[in-house]
Amino acid sequence: MPIQAVCCMSGTEGVKGTIKFVQEAEGKPCKITGTIEGLKAGNHGFHIHVYGDNTNGCVSAGPHFNPFKKEHGGPSDENRHVGDLGNVVAGDDGKACIDMTDALVTLVGEHSVVGRSVVVHADEDDLGRGGHEDSKTTGHAGGRLACGVIGITQAS
Repeated sequence: MPIQAVCCMSGTEGVKGTIKFVQEAEGKPCKITGTIEGLKAGNHGFHIHVYGDNTNGCVSAGPHFNPFKKEHGGPSDENRHVGDLGNVVAGDDGKACIDMTDALVTLVGEHSVVGRSVVVHADEDDLGRGGHEDSKTTGHAGGRLACGVIGITQAS
């Protein structure tokens, strides 16, 4: 039976979304799908952050989930945070559709993302290659537009 989780995101300026996580078994890649609405057209950084705490808005989510103490990178880079999921792309309608598979994201074990937060950012993630002061930590992705806590859900 696959392990499943969901994240209902909400934030400023009407940005909201639902992200689903499905992992067939421990050690298998995690499928991440969903939609985020209310974004400006273009690329937006998309990350898993350490804390499932939204008491002070998305700021309480803390930094990117990085249990292996790596530099920030893109989702296909060897040197990356577990939480580095790259960018989502919003169309002219403000909607981003997510459909990715990630080998580092897991819903079980010591480095599970369950109970942590998903955050969508205002700007494009430079994947650690932008040369900005914060490129190697945050991808220079800007402010946090919406977030939500990842929680286990009933298998469908």
